[in-house]
Parts: sequence; structure tokens; C-alpha cells
Amino acid sequence: MCTVTYIPNNDSFFLTSNRDEKKVRLKAEQPQWYKFASGNLLFPKDGNAGGTWMALHENGNAMVLLNGGFVNHHYNPPYRKSRGLIFLDVFDHPQPIAAFELINLHKIEPFTLVIRQTNQLFETRWDGQEKTIRELDPSSSYIWSSATLYTDDIITKRKNWFESFQKEYTTIGSKEILHFHRFAGDGDEQNDVLMNRDNELFTVSITQLHRQKELSLMHYHDLVTDQISTQQFNHSISSLHASV
Repeated sequence: MCTVTYIPNNDSFFLTSNRDEKKVRLKAEQPQWYKFASGNLLFPKDGNAGGTWMALHENGNAMVLLNGGFVNHHYNPPYRKSRGLIFLDVFDHPQPIAAFELINLHKIEPFTLVIRQTNQLFETRWDGQEKTIRELDPSSSYIWSSATLYTDDIITKRKNWFESFQKEYTTIGSKEILHFHRFAGDGDEQNDVLMNRDNELFTVSITQLHRQKELSLMHYHDLVTDQISTQQFNHSISSLHASV
């Protein structure tokens, strides 16, 4: 996986992820709240290893995972733990950047994490040998495409689609972003934002987090079953609400 966008909107932001997975993987569970040492975490759960690729912490932090670091690495198992579980190890911390700096990643497959920690935005990468941390401007928009699935040329093309999409609208909200994640592209279903490679590897879900000052919404669309669910959290009163 996958394709991720980050779009700020006044004093809120949208973090949206297309999860691209092999057909043989088990179905993921829709987002739910889970109790961890640092507090409650909201995330969809992977059906194989039980990890995740996107989560919201009740303290307001948010994080999303992409497979691969900077380049398409050589697959070299056995790996001692799934990246989705490493994700939870990092995110179960008041300051996930500090957790990323400290965690042992020996024999862990390369990955990228986009982290919104309080009012800061970071891109962290593990390339199998070294960690890198880059602070980004939280008032700017970004798109990431997994290095394991997309060549540099395709990644550049997708960035161009993203820039054109932002110029198309004076106001961008959830509806417009979800439309981009479903329909952006040039008709090449192998590399469009919602991709399909011979029905063996394809976009299985779209997860979107809208983090506002007090209220957060996580929208989850299982594209295989066409089931949509929404979780809502009021940070000021720590209340949870779910709807399907």
C-alpha cells in the first residue's frame, strides 16, 4: 500500500489513505476504538497480523503508514514483526516521533510514516538500514505514493494530478478529497489513484480522518463489500460515536 494525501483546511486537516492490497489478504475490520497504555486509539484493523495503517489517538495525534521507504526494496524475509504492528508500537506514545527515534527496527521491512503530532507534521522513513525524519509545513498539502508499487515517473504524475485537483476547487472538503481518491487518474487502472492490477492487487479501502479542533471524524469505505462506516470523537468531552 498505498496512496496518502494530507490537506489542511482552516484549523483542521484531512488525512486520507487508499489501501492497496493483494486479493489473498484477509478482510480488514472497520475502525473501532482500542485501549492502549497511552490511551484510546481509533483504527481499522488488518485481518492478517492485527496491525493497522491509519490511526487517531484520543490526544489528537494522527498517523498513517505506507509500505516502503525511498525506493522499491528487495524483499528479504523473515521479518520479525509486521509493519502494521510496528505502527501501533510507535503510535502508542504521547510523542510518536520520540517513539520512532527509539524503536528497534532491525529485521523490519521498510516503511514510511506520516505523523501529525500536536500542531506539527512529520514524514519519517525506515529504509531497512537507517531512519530519517523530516518536518513538513502543516499548512501545506502533500501526496505520497508507496515506493513498492509506483515508479518515480508515476509518483510524479500523481503529484501533478493532485496539484491540478487542488486548483480545480476554491474550497476543498471531505467530498472532494474522497472523489479524488476514487477517480483521479488518466484511465490506466494499473496506476490510477484507485488502482487495480489484474484483480490480484487493488485498492481495497479508503480511510479518511478529518481532525478538527474539538471534533474528529473517521470515514471508512470498504470497497470490496461497499460498506461505509463513520466514527466520531469529541476531544473536548472525550465522547465516542459510531455509525454505519
